[in-house]
Amino acid sequence: MSVIHRVSALAVGGLLLTQTLFAQAPASNAAKDIAHQLNDAYTAVYEKVAPAVVVVDVEKNGRSGNSSNPLDGFDFFFRGPRDESEQPDQSEGSGFIVRQDGYIITNNHVVDGEDKISVKLKDGRTFVAKVIGSDDRTDVAVIKIDTTGLPSIDFANSDDVKVGQIVCAIGTPYKFAYTFTTGVVSAKGRNELLPDKYEDYIQTDAAINPGNSGGPLCDIDGRVIGMNTLIHGLNRGLGFAISSNLAKQVSEQLIASGKIVRPWLGIIIESLNDQNRTEVFKGVDKGVVVRTIQADTPAAKSDLRPADVITDVDGVPVTSARELQNEILKKKVGEQVNLGVWRNGRKVTVSVKTEELPGDTTKLASAQAQPSQGEDFASTFGVQVQDVTPTLKQELGLKSDSGVVVTEVAPNSPAAVADIQTGDVITEVGRNQVTNTESFQKALAEQKGKPNLLLLLDRKGVKTYSIVKVGK
Repeated sequence: MSVIHRVSALAVGGLLLTQTLFAQAPASNAAKDIAHQLNDAYTAVYEKVAPAVVVVDVEKNGRSGNSSNPLDGFDFFFRGPRDESEQPDQSEGSGFIVRQDGYIITNNHVVDGEDKISVKLKDGRTFVAKVIGSDDRTDVAVIKIDTTGLPSIDFANSDDVKVGQIVCAIGTPYKFAYTFTTGVVSAKGRNELLPDKYEDYIQTDAAINPGNSGGPLCDIDGRVIGMNTLIHGLNRGLGFAISSNLAKQVSEQLIASGKIVRPWLGIIIESLNDQNRTEVFKGVDKGVVVRTIQADTPAAKSDLRPADVITDVDGVPVTSARELQNEILKKKVGEQVNLGVWRNGRKVTVSVKTEELPGDTTKLASAQAQPSQGEDFASTFGVQVQDVTPTLKQELGLKSDSGVVVTEVAPNSPAAVADIQTGDVITEVGRNQVTNTESFQKALAEQKGKPNLLLLLDRKGVKTYSIVKVGK
């Protein structure tokens, strides 16, 4: 390979050019020009962006400064090393200025639970900041300092980002402020990394570490294409940034009103894939499975059922949980949505009227009921059931008037493996309605010989389903 070709390959990869390269052969002017152009481009990005990047110093009383998100090995890279004896805890993250009058974007996990926020500018000035608004679902927060005439940074359209393009990151890894690193976009559209989040991550191999959270990921023109948020372990070249389009949309709403208003249906969903596809979903290739319907939600007020497979929203096909989520987020609060649903081998349309997403959806979770003595075991899969009676309904806090209530689950049985719980009310078996123990036993008999048993459950008002494996 000639020197000029080698230089070009290195330039495209965004790597540093060393003197070793040029010692092997006489360096041509063209090769030097490429190196100088790349060098000048990086320098120009730093000089343009760095003045708009800030160090976010957060003081938190009684909170650990070294906590991380344990889910699936993904860590929020905010906190750096500290002295455990320090009280209160002080940690540093990053952020960037988006308006000259002091509005700054950072991560929600950077400022969550703060007692005092200090912002340090590139010119050495320090300001006390206040939180304008934050959004846990996207991990975006807006803070503000009381000054004007600040340098700001522009957003790029993250939809135009291409895998392989050069990117630059600026932040405060391990308390080393204004560290500048480079790399490429490794992938885009990453999602389903964390539960209960609205995700649209850009993956990069640019060196980013604890303390980079909230800092910008920029293109070669110095425009923000993402906000650095997650890493998958240290020194693995796996970093993730919230896409600029999502960060911009959320931050603008936070600046305008201090909060985020979103439509929702009140369902827990999962993409139909090879892991959950059984004969229960035979006849449908793509879609989104309704895992759970929360109590007293828009979906609970509609004809939508657990184990339904949503295939389109107002005629727009959806093949993944992320696509369904995006389509619902496009709707207005109070708008009627028509869902194309595959149910028991046929296509139906279910209308749901959206409502505003409540601030604390964890309150919708139900508690497990206490066990009660019952009649005979359904030996097929290991549960004991009784008719729903007014007395049982009151004792166990049931929400359903009909069906059979699970009063005992045999240890290590198929039902136990499928997470059937005492207090669950079984309302359907294999798509057959269950109103009492007699109809329950009849429905079981009709399912005899099938390897998987589909049960629709009412768990204190939360509607869900379970697939019990009763055969090979």
